[in-house]
Amino acid sequence: MRIFYQLLLSSTVITTLAFTACAPAEQTPQQTPQQTSQHSPPQTPLGTPTTAHIQSESQQLNDWFAARYQDSLARSPLTQTYLGIKDAQDKLDDVSQAAIDEGYALEQNWLKDMKSTFNFNQLDAQAKISYRLFEYDTRESADAHPFKQHGYVFTHMSGEHTGFPTFMMNFHTVNSPTDAKAYIARLKQANRYLGQLQTRAEAQYTNGIRLPKFVYPKLVTASQNVISGAPFDNGPDSPMFADIKTKISAIKDISDGEKSTLIDQAEAALLSSVKPAYENLISMFEAQETGATTYDGAWKLPDGKDYYNSRLLHYTTTVLSADYIHEIGLKEVSRIQSEMRRIMARVGFQGSLQDFYTFLRTDPQFTYANDDAGREQYMTEATAIINTMKSRLDDLFITKPKADMVVKRVEPFREDTAFGAFYNQPAMDGSRPGTYFINLKDVRQQPTYLMQALAYHEGIPGHHMQIAIALELDGIPEFRKQGGHTAYVEGWGLYAESVPAELGMYTDPYSDFGRLSMEIFRAARLVVDTGIHAQKWTREQAVQYMLENIANPEGDIRAEVDRYIVWPGQATAYKIGMLKIQELKKRSQSQLGDKFDIREFHDVILANGSVPLSILEYLVDEYITKNQ
Repeated sequence: MRIFYQLLLSSTVITTLAFTACAPAEQTPQQTPQQTSQHSPPQTPLGTPTTAHIQSESQQLNDWFAARYQDSLARSPLTQTYLGIKDAQDKLDDVSQAAIDEGYALEQNWLKDMKSTFNFNQLDAQAKISYRLFEYDTRESADAHPFKQHGYVFTHMSGEHTGFPTFMMNFHTVNSPTDAKAYIARLKQANRYLGQLQTRAEAQYTNGIRLPKFVYPKLVTASQNVISGAPFDNGPDSPMFADIKTKISAIKDISDGEKSTLIDQAEAALLSSVKPAYENLISMFEAQETGATTYDGAWKLPDGKDYYNSRLLHYTTTVLSADYIHEIGLKEVSRIQSEMRRIMARVGFQGSLQDFYTFLRTDPQFTYANDDAGREQYMTEATAIINTMKSRLDDLFITKPKADMVVKRVEPFREDTAFGAFYNQPAMDGSRPGTYFINLKDVRQQPTYLMQALAYHEGIPGHHMQIAIALELDGIPEFRKQGGHTAYVEGWGLYAESVPAELGMYTDPYSDFGRLSMEIFRAARLVVDTGIHAQKWTREQAVQYMLENIANPEGDIRAEVDRYIVWPGQATAYKIGMLKIQELKKRSQSQLGDKFDIREFHDVILANGSVPLSILEYLVDEYITKNQ
């Protein structure tokens, strides 16, 4: 899952130091040595606080969170648009290093203000969770701050060289001349906006934070794709020009002359602002490539070991070491392969597991035709899988999202750099459904035996259930609805792949093998990510490990390894999060026996929005205690 524009508040979820245990509800959260007494909550007045006092204190804290949310929202026009708010739709964010530093200082001051103003012991249960989460997230931001310039500004997997046009095309709606003028105003700011990012990327490069050499040509190609075609050169309209022309042409109740004027203004903005911005980026990428090396891991960066450890802590919300995560991955790969061999026996395949992988990668029965008809066939089937799962939600969930979910193809202009599949959340106002995107540039890279597990992960009961439910929760601050701890979010997505198996929804042994293929894929990530960034594995060494141990097509594997290289630690979150949710489910079943209800368990997991795994464990243990 990718959320393109997170609020400043929710982007503080840089969890580089997890709670090893969550404090009981009646106690103040554990202090670290760096926290002085002046930042501790005030003491409870004499006597036990009344219900009215608790309600008042909790409401005041929630009001405070609401104000901080609005402060954060005001700093990000793009986030406003992403959420369906049009108040600042003619502006782009300030993405300079100075703005980032200013936002960081605000967050830290807000934490001090919260701790000096509100008494943790006088809050209700939900307010205590909010207090813990805000404190947790903001302190993690502080722990990660020494590495504030380490995260690559541009990569072939992410970055505003593709993010900006993607945003404008997918999230800037045009229903009136005012909307069109706002779109054009944003185009005029592209040179400033992308220029600020370029300045940060140049500073990184100067400080020794350099992408591996193989990434730069991908950045050049992706940037050239944005400014290929009219009005930048001859040929069909470029992606952004085609988008704004289509949107303007669809505006009702204005004359053709007014539409023509708006299109002319958009063309001028593309030529005067967007074109030079991308030409400058391309020149920078080409120049930086000459000084890049073929070393891939984070270990090569200044303070690279500490930086990678901070990323593991951030993404997993645990204190697990790189070596320990590596060993978990090796053990899980071995366990899942044993289950795979049982399915091989069911289908009567003769040969080794590696032979079976080759069979799955090469036999044409497992892919649709690599043409428009095949793409349409894939989309039809993927939509049917989602619709069938929608009909079974009552068996698994008490709370269900109001927002709908649709299945869409990744737009052709970004197929080269987009993920194979991903999810975008719905708009807060209901104007945009959740979207499960599938990259069908090469249909052969989307085998049919993976279709069900992939749809369950990205769509229902995976990301759409978790994210849409969080957005619709009542009585909790907005930062909790918008936040995203990767181990929780992706752990749920991976866990959700296994849930339909309990209902017998995997339609044949090959699809069930696909479920195991998705799981072993995430287990192998634990091995490969730590191998690259902590054990100095080469890019090719990582590829060969995955080719030998998982069934994914080679092209998919190579793209995935390149992803891990530029996104240290992120790939470890999926399996770590899934294992924790499975552990908590097993604990609940064991201790509750006949009282265990899968729908109630899922409500506990989803009813509080995204949380670190330690807080999730506390919430499940509380649920067990109440129901024993």
